[in-house]
Parts: sequence; structure tokens; C-alpha cells
Amino acid sequence: MRLHRLDITAFGPFGGSLAVDFDALSAAGLFLLHGPTGAGKTSVLDAVCYALYGSVPGARQSGQGMNLRSDHAEPRTRTEVRLALTVAGRRLEITRQPPWERPKLRGTGTTVDKAQTWLREYDAAAGLWKDRSRSHQEIGEEITQLLGMSREQFCQVVLLPQGDFARFLRADAEARGRLLGRLFDTQRFADVERRLAERRRATEARVRDGDTALLADAHRMQQAAGEAMDLPELAPGDPGLAAAVLGAAAVARATARERLTVAHLRLAAAESAHAETRRALEDVRELVRLQSRFAEARQRAERLQERAGAHREAQQRMERARKAEAVAPALELREAAEEERHRAARAEAQARGALPDSYADAGAAGLATAARRSAEELGGLDAARRAERRLVELATERGGLDRQERADEDVLREAETWLAAWDATRATLQSRVDAAQEATTRAERLAVQRDPMRGRLGAARTRDELAADLEDAQHRALAAEQRALEARGHWLDLKEQRLNGIAAELAAHLTDGEPCTVCGATEHPAPARKVAGHVDRQSEDRALAAHQRAEEQRAEDERRLGVVREALAAATAEAGDIPTPQLEAKVAELEQDYALARRAASALHAAHEELRRAEREREQRLADSRQAAVRAASRLTRRESLEREQAQTERELTEARSGFGSVAARAAQLERQVALLTDAADAARTAEDTAQRLKDADARLADAAYRAGFDTPQAAAAALLDAAAHRELQHRLDAWQTEEATVRAMLAEADTADAARRPAADPAAAERAAAGAEHRLRAAASARDAAARCCAELDRLSAHATGAVRRLAPLREEYDRVARLAALTAGTAADNERKMRLESYVLAARLEQVAAAATARLHRMSSGRYTLVHSDDRAGRGRSGLGLHVVDAWTGRERDTATLSGGETFFASLALALGLADVVTDEAGGVRLDTLFIDEGFGSLDDQTLDEVLDVLDSLRERDRSVGIVSHVPDLRRRIHAQLEVVKGRGGSTLRQRGA
Repeated sequence: MRLHRLDITAFGPFGGSLAVDFDALSAAGLFLLHGPTGAGKTSVLDAVCYALYGSVPGARQSGQGMNLRSDHAEPRTRTEVRLALTVAGRRLEITRQPPWERPKLRGTGTTVDKAQTWLREYDAAAGLWKDRSRSHQEIGEEITQLLGMSREQFCQVVLLPQGDFARFLRADAEARGRLLGRLFDTQRFADVERRLAERRRATEARVRDGDTALLADAHRMQQAAGEAMDLPELAPGDPGLAAAVLGAAAVARATARERLTVAHLRLAAAESAHAETRRALEDVRELVRLQSRFAEARQRAERLQERAGAHREAQQRMERARKAEAVAPALELREAAEEERHRAARAEAQARGALPDSYADAGAAGLATAARRSAEELGGLDAARRAERRLVELATERGGLDRQERADEDVLREAETWLAAWDATRATLQSRVDAAQEATTRAERLAVQRDPMRGRLGAARTRDELAADLEDAQHRALAAEQRALEARGHWLDLKEQRLNGIAAELAAHLTDGEPCTVCGATEHPAPARKVAGHVDRQSEDRALAAHQRAEEQRAEDERRLGVVREALAAATAEAGDIPTPQLEAKVAELEQDYALARRAASALHAAHEELRRAEREREQRLADSRQAAVRAASRLTRRESLEREQAQTERELTEARSGFGSVAARAAQLERQVALLTDAADAARTAEDTAQRLKDADARLADAAYRAGFDTPQAAAAALLDAAAHRELQHRLDAWQTEEATVRAMLAEADTADAARRPAADPAAAERAAAGAEHRLRAAASARDAAARCCAELDRLSAHATGAVRRLAPLREEYDRVARLAALTAGTAADNERKMRLESYVLAARLEQVAAAATARLHRMSSGRYTLVHSDDRAGRGRSGLGLHVVDAWTGRERDTATLSGGETFFASLALALGLADVVTDEAGGVRLDTLFIDEGFGSLDDQTLDEVLDVLDSLRERDRSVGIVSHVPDLRRRIHAQLEVVKGRGGSTLRQRGA
């Protein structure tokens, strides 16, 4: 993997858009990433990690989404990271934009845009970039597959955090195991351990559950068999559990079958006895029924004899009613005719009461004739109604002509008055148009003069402000230069004092018996002592840092002074030498003139429109005058015609009204008269007809009563029965006949007569005997069913227990095998001598590879003194296999890595990190890592060790690798020429890049 270019926008401390050219930095093999504390050195590495994995390393993972955004960015600038790299022979470009809370395009407030990701690949054959994906998940999976490393592995292998490896050297076995487990992805081995433990517990639970179920079956068989089954005391896990349960079950099944045979014999005897008693009970019940039937028939015959007289009277009454039914139609017809005659008489009297007395003696024919005459007169009024409506129309039309005449007179009068003042109106409006046109020309001329004058005024004001700023900037630059000289002198003084007392500083680390780092001697007879006022390395570093800050401040103040000078020269060139108040007066005068001209010019459009409206109104008034004159001529002819027609119509109406106020009143009077006469004529005819029908009905009724055998119609009417009385009488006659036939049939039955001659039966004794036999039958059946259920239940439980025993056999074998494997992988088995877990065993092999790879570089960094070795020894009560020791060639002894000094710990951890990078790279499938970063730690090295460490890092170029060192050690700036500097400021950090 080689990085080519990184583009950062509004990310972390970087408020603007910045670019890092890794190709230029990597050309020298080593490059330095430096800057003051808090400037954002680590943020550059965070941007690389975020571009690849969509998240940042380690503890900074909480800074996701909108928290990655720079606080210095403009509100409408979106955070973006773009990384170009080559991995697995493919040139890729990844662009990521985290979620962004931006201002709304409309209205107030903010809205959140979703995260965006793009992946492009360069097609060398076509010479262009091609889009590959816009899916977060797809891009993440493809990058992880190409690199062969997770985000955590990448941060540990490519970014090489030295602090983590220093802790790794001093950590215990458990801590080393956690780190190595994350890097080498040994989770699968831990999953194997956990899976085996889970399978052991699950298998053990299944075996115990099987034993518990088998015991439960045994107890259920014991409950079913009762005293026939003797079950010994057993518990889950007992070796003889299966044999004891199966043996007891066999004995219980044999006893239950014997009991079932005896129950079958007893049930057969009870069934025979029960059948005999049921037959005897049925015979007794039949005899009781026949004797009761004969007694009932004798009682009913006696009651019929008592009601014989009433039955004969009912028969006679029914015979007279049947004869009267022949007269019923004539009776009904006569009643209807009489009712009709009464209604017709009342209607005739009411109709004649509404007529004048002159019609009191008129018959039906006379009334009808008078109605026809009135109807004929009413029909002659239709023409009069039309004439009356026409008279109203004529009056309305004449009124309309009068209104039109008055309106036309008003139009002519207004038009004459308006046209008389037209010439004066036109002259006034034209003068307003000319004045507005002149003001428009003047405003355009003033606008051309106004803008340049405004620019000169703004430049003059800027010139005045910058003149004051220039003096202040000059004072600040002089003061910053003086402070930088003083800080440099102070630093050089302290450095010289420290070099003079360096022997005492080196002597402070001497230990009797330990070799000197300068001469190698193990005896130190007269070590140098620190004198009063000795300057240590920290004091020198603080002075150097103060000097660097002073230099940066001096450069910044000089840059600001140059910017102020350039801006002052530009403002003076634009404004000239005219004083600002004079320019302000000229601009104010121009603004006032321009405003007046614009105000006057704004009336041009309105004046044009008003003139055009006045001309259109003049044409309209002339046209209205001509039309009014034409309408006046036509109205005179129409008015004469209407007056002649109105006089003729009034004469016709006077004749038709006959003294009434209107034709409608006369017509209403005739309509009432026709209706009354017609109703009276109809009522008179109806009364005559109904009187004749009543006479005819009386004659037919008398004839019908005589033929039916009645002396008078009234006798026939008295013999009639209504429907309810007829039904009731017929029902009584039918019930008598039915009862008489039934009694005769019952007395004639042979079985009933024979039973009456036999002695009375005793049904209670027969029922008691049958109940006793049935009770004995149910008891025998219950005993047989209980014995059968016991046999079936014992057979079922025995078969279930036999199957459970067969199923438990392979399960017990599986449990023994899984338990042995789980104990071995967990380190608790007796044959696991070192008590080493499976994951620890795998990690120990990886740690051994890392130690071997790290020793190759550590040997060179320490001038052949130190070697890292892996140890399988146990540490206290912990697991074995993850020990790490260092072998000191000067003493020949092996000691713990925690005994290394600060500088030794640094280059040992660096060697360990580089070795771990090689091993993880091989583990990831051999992905080539051409770009590495080392974060901090160089400040603890002396010059000689630093040279050796840099030589080792420089040797990485032999494999065409480039290493970026992240540090603020000043000496590295002189040793490493390719640099990327992070410069912080109030407006956010920026980047300065320098090649080799």
C-alpha cells in the first residue's frame, strides 16, 4: 500500500482546504511531520484512517460524524477527506463526507445531510478515472479485503503508535494477549474454546436431562403399577440407573396382565345378570301400561254419556246456521244499498246549499245545463287575459324608452363639457412627459459619475485606517524581532552551559557494576557532579521552544507588516491625495443630485400612461355622442307606435271585465260558479240512482228468506253465525266424535282387556333388582378398564424408557469426548502441563515470530547489545506462553523488558512495532506496506542512538518503503529534509510542505 495524495477540507483543526503530496514526501524515504503541540499532527493521520475505514483511531473513535468537522470552517463548507493510494496493484481514490449539520437553504435553522462515500479507480488503459461504488458498506468491505487488515490492525501496523508498544513491553501476559488477539484476529480460537465449553455444558445438561426424564418415567410407572412395582432409590448419573428401571418395568407389566385377565371374567358374569333383570323390568312396565290404559278408557266413556244432551242441541244449532247462510248475500247487499243512499242524500244537500236560491228547485239536468253555459263564458276570457298582459308590456317598454332618452342626454352633455377642455388637458400632460424625460437623462449622467467617486471614497477611508495600522505593525515587528534575538541568545547560553556540564548529567545515570554508555567501563571512581545552576535537558528544551515561538511570532509580525504596506499602497493609488472629508462632500452632493433626478425620472412612465389614457377617453366620448344621436331618432318612431296599440288594448279590456277590477277577477268568479253547478248536478244524479238500488235490494232479500224456510228476513238474520262462533261450534262437534271413536277402539283392544283381568304389577321391586345388577356391571367394567389402562400405560412408559436408554448411550459418549477437549483447550486438563489455553498457544506462536522479526532491528539499534526472546514460563497464577524478555549481550543474562531505560524502551518498542508490522503484513496475505508512520518517542534518545535508529529506518528504503516520523524534536528537522509542517493559528491550522 502506497499513499499518493491526501486532500482535507474542514476536518479537525483544518478550517480550509489543504493537500498533502505523499509522493513528494516519500521520494527521500524518510519524511518528518512536525508542528507545535495541538496544531494537528495526529489529525493528518486521522484523516488517512477516516478515508480508508470511515472512522478514526483508538480513543478518538468518539469523534465521528459532525464532531469531525472543524470549528474554524465556514458554515456552508462541507467536511471532506479524499485519499489517493495504490494497493494490490490498483490505483484508487476514496472520498468521504461525514454527516453535516448545515444551514437551511430557505428560512432559518439547520438540517442534517447524510454521510457520503465515493470510490474511484484509475483505468491506465483508458487514461481516466472510473466510478466503482457509492455504498458505505461495499467500499468498506472492498478496502478491508484489499488491505487484509481491520481498522485496528491498520492503526497498530501502519501508524505505529509508540506509546502503545512501550506499554506492550511492560505489560503482563493478559494485556499482551488482548493486544495480540486484536491484531492477529485470534477471536476464532477463543470462539473454539467458548464453543467447546458451551458444548460441554450443553451435552452435560442433555445427559442430566435424559437421566431426569428416565427417572420421571420410572416414577410414573410406579404410580401406574402401585404395589406391583418395587423401584430402588436412584439419582441422575447413577451407573445402574437404566438397568434398574427396565427390570422393575418388566415385573410390573407381567403383574398388570394377570389382573386384566381376572377383570375380563368378572365383567362377562355381570353382563349376563344385568340382561336378565332388564328383561323382567320391561315385562312389568308393559303390564302396568295396559292396565292404566283400560282404566282410562272406562272413565272417558262415562264422561261422554254425561254430555250427550248438549251434543244434540249443538247439532240442531249448526243445521239452522247452514240454512241461514243461503240468505246472507241478500242481507249484505241490502245493508250496502241503504248505506249508499244515506251518503248520496247528504252530499246532495251539501252541494245545493252552496248555490243561489234560484237553483233550489232545479233537477240534475237543469243544473248540468247551467254549468255548461258558465263554462262557455269562461272560455271566452282567454283573449282578454292576453290583452291584459300585453298592456303591461307596452307600459314597461315606454318606461324603458324614457330612461334611455335621459341617459343619452347625460352622455351628450358630459361629452360636450369634457371635449371643450381637451386642448388644455393635452398640453399639461405633454409638459409632464417632457420634464420626466429630461430628469431621466440627467440621472443616467449622474450615475456614471457616482460609482467611481464611491470607490475613491472607500479607498480613502481604507487608506486612512491602514496609515494608522502601519505604525502599529512597525512597532510590533520591531518588538517581535527584539524578543526573538533575546530568546535565541538565552537558548544559546543555556545550551553552552549544558554542554559544559554534560559530564555531570551522564554521570547521574551511572551505577556501580553497570557499563558506562560513553566509555564502557564498569568502575566509576570519580563521576562528575552537578554544580549550582546546572542546566538540564528540559531547561534547554524549554528555551529552544521559547526561541522557536519567538521566531514564529517575528515571522508572523513581519508578514502582517508587509500585508499592511501592500494594502496601503493600493488604497493610496486608488484614492489619490484628496482628503477624505472633501471626497465625502463630493459624494454626498452627487448622491443628493442623483436622488432628485431619479425621483423626477420615476414619473416618466406614469406621465406617458396618463397621456395615453386621456387620448383613449377622447376617442370614446366622441363615439358615445354619435351613438346617442342615432338612438334618439329611432326612439321617436317607436313611441308613436306604442301609444296607438295601448289605446286599442284598453278598449277591449273594459268590455271583457264586465264591471270587475280585472279579467282575472271575472274569470275566478266564473270558475267558482262552474264548479258549484257541476258538483250539484253530480250529487243529484247519484241520489236518484242510490234510491232505486235500495228498492231492488229489499225485493231480493224477501224472496231469499222465503226459499230458505224462514218466515221473515229478520228470522234468517238471527240464525246466522259469525266466523268465530261457527268455528267454535264445529270444533265442539268434531271433538265429541273423535273422543267417542277413541274410547270404542281402546275398549276393543284384546291385550288391554286381558291385562285388566290379571293381578296388579309391582314395578318398584323390578326396578330395584335392575339397579343392583347395573351397579355390579359398572363396577366390573371400571375394574376391567382400569386394568387395561394400567397395562397400556406401563407398555407405553416402558417403551419410552427403553428408547431413552438407547438415545442416552451415544450422548454419554459425546459428553465424555467433548469434556476432554474443552478441558484441554481451556488449560485445565491434567495432560496440559503448562495450563495454556488454545488462544494463548496460538498467540505465543505469533509472539515468537514478532520477537524474531523485531530482534533483527533491535540488534542494530542497540549496537548488538539487546535481543528480544519469547518465553513460555508462567507468571504467578496467570497463563503461560506470552512472556517477553530481553537478552543483554553485555551481561549474558535474560531479564524482563520492564527493566529497560526510557531510551532503550523506545527503540525496543520501535523494533517491536516494525517486526509486528512485518508479521501482521504476512498474516494479512502479504499486502505490501510502502508507507508507514511512527508517532512520537524520539525525544528520549541521545544523538548516537538517534543516529542508529534513523539508520534502521533509512534501511527500509531498500524495500522501497517510505517512513513518516511524527515528532516535534528539533534535531530531527536538521536530519530529515523532507518535511510536512503543521502551523496553527486563530483561524485554524494550515500545512507547509518541503521536499528533500
